[in-house]
Amino acid sequence: MKSDMDIRRDVEAELRWEPRVIDATGIGVAVKKGVTTISGHVQSYAERWAAERAVERVSGVTAVANELDVHLPGDSERTDEDIAQAAVNALTWNLSVPRGRIQVEITKGWVTLTGDVDWQYQRAAANDAVRYLTGVTGVTNLVALKFPISATAVKTDIEAALKRSAEVDAHKIGVDTNGHTVTLTGQVRSSNERKEAERAAWAAPGVYAVDNRIAVSLP
Repeated sequence: MKSDMDIRRDVEAELRWEPRVIDATGIGVAVKKGVTTISGHVQSYAERWAAERAVERVSGVTAVANELDVHLPGDSERTDEDIAQAAVNALTWNLSVPRGRIQVEITKGWVTLTGDVDWQYQRAAANDAVRYLTGVTGVTNLVALKFPISATAVKTDIEAALKRSAEVDAHKIGVDTNGHTVTLTGQVRSSNERKEAERAAWAAPGVYAVDNRIAVSLP
């Protein structure tokens, strides 16, 4: 079993390895029983997001607390009006985002998305469209999903998707559906595998919420 010190060393190495993390020296790492907290500051919301994904990939990490602040360099600062116009353009140009169904609100660089779509990939595409815009300090995605659902079909589809995934041991994951909510249970080997199982659940049509109760067992 990896010690917290070993996990911390691996996390710091992964942050240095990740090319989207511009300056890993500005990120502090603390680990307690596998739960990893990253703190400090980065230059963009995209960099903050990339840092969190990097930490999730590390073996032994059971959960991630992202306390990174976004400190925009001077040449990246923009007015909320500029960011709003850029966000509207980005959503319009993204073919995966249904036209006219998502609204944008900007407050001090923080983007809030509202509206509704039919599929989770469309909701995720809206998030991706605005995440990398210059001047964005954070994103809150309140876009809802609107799709008729068959609980039995959703359960079957998710279980099949988990079995197809090379990154997930499907036999160790339980799937339960209640209305539009999917609950995942079981145990996996890494935080990244836990995330992949959740991604598979979100891909099913009609899923509005995923309650991920999968535990990560330390190697």
